[in-house]
Amino acid sequence: MLRILLLEDEINLGTTLSEYLNSKGHQCHWVQTIQEAERELQKDFFHVALLDIGLPDGSGLDFGKKIRKHSPQTVLLFLSALNDPETKVQGLEIGAEDYITKPFALKEITLRLERILKNREITATLPEEIQIGGLKIRFRQFEVVDGNGENIALSQKECAILEMLYQNKNEAVNRDDIIEKIWGEDKYPSQRTVDNYIVKLRKWCETDQQKKVEIQSIRSIGYKLHIIN
Repeated sequence: MLRILLLEDEINLGTTLSEYLNSKGHQCHWVQTIQEAERELQKDFFHVALLDIGLPDGSGLDFGKKIRKHSPQTVLLFLSALNDPETKVQGLEIGAEDYITKPFALKEITLRLERILKNREITATLPEEIQIGGLKIRFRQFEVVDGNGENIALSQKECAILEMLYQNKNEAVNRDDIIEKIWGEDKYPSQRTVDNYIVKLRKWCETDQQKKVEIQSIRSIGYKLHIIN
């Protein structure tokens, strides 16, 4: 069961989607304005935030940034009638798990939530904190600590990619496998998209003064988290 904050100003869609999510066993709190959503966030924690972008009192993208700053564990999913690549990129750069274009099938939402639940079940089996050389990983907090002791927040995608590499440490992980597991069957991600997400993780690895870890590129395959014991 997921606690879901639904921010959607269209009455028909909001009613339909909230009733559907509740029927699937989740707790969906539907609000129509950013002001209402902010009040809900002050009262409780939400596993998932489904955010429309065009709202009567502001931008869902801007509100998503606030959620990412104050509640990094909350998974962001943007809903929008704008099928604009630049807007999609903005959403993903904020750290959104996904960007769903209207109209969409209700089953599409269900599949995404199932993937989120599955990933969280895997995360729950990992230690609270993992130390590699002079670096630390805190998957449940969506953050890492670099070689200088600085906390670095990770987006859901960055965290999921690092987790997949860690689960298969010292073994090559195929880019296509990363896309399938983390993005599913979406058309937007490409192998180049994965490469871009790796950049931040690689910079983090490079701060390890003990040189115990690095993300290696495996030609024509993907990446390997190489850890020296």
